[in-house]
Amino acid sequence: MSRKDAILSLFLVLKKRRDALRKALAGDMSLLQELRAQSSGDSVDSASSSINDEISSQLVQVETRELAKVEAALLRMKKGAFGKCEGCKEQIPMARLNALPYAVYCYKCQVNAERQGMAGNADVDWSKLVDSVNTDTEISPEGIE
Repeated sequence: MSRKDAILSLFLVLKKRRDALRKALAGDMSLLQELRAQSSGDSVDSASSSINDEISSQLVQVETRELAKVEAALLRMKKGAFGKCEGCKEQIPMARLNALPYAVYCYKCQVNAERQGMAGNADVDWSKLVDSVNTDTEISPEGIE
């Protein structure tokens, strides 16, 4: 299969994923609204409802981020920029795109971006990790490897 045919196949996969995420998000949002409207009962029911709301909210956040990545990949396809690494400008291998169709970096650049804290989390400084048990202890990314 040629790269062009493989990308066309990924286009169809991304469109299906986009549609599924949109549908799931629409359902998740309506479910959250229903749960909030029905918030009555004892404290155990309230605690359970609160936990379910939190889980649903986190799921919505994850699905929203994935939807944004899928839509960005579809836009790159439309512009003819799909499959080119935003780091080194080389073609991203098809094996990586098949595994992660909305990848913007080749594997090497992805690793570098993660080490520098740039991969999808521009607002988070990953250069220093803090141990949640002992807040005086800092862990560098190099120390993890």
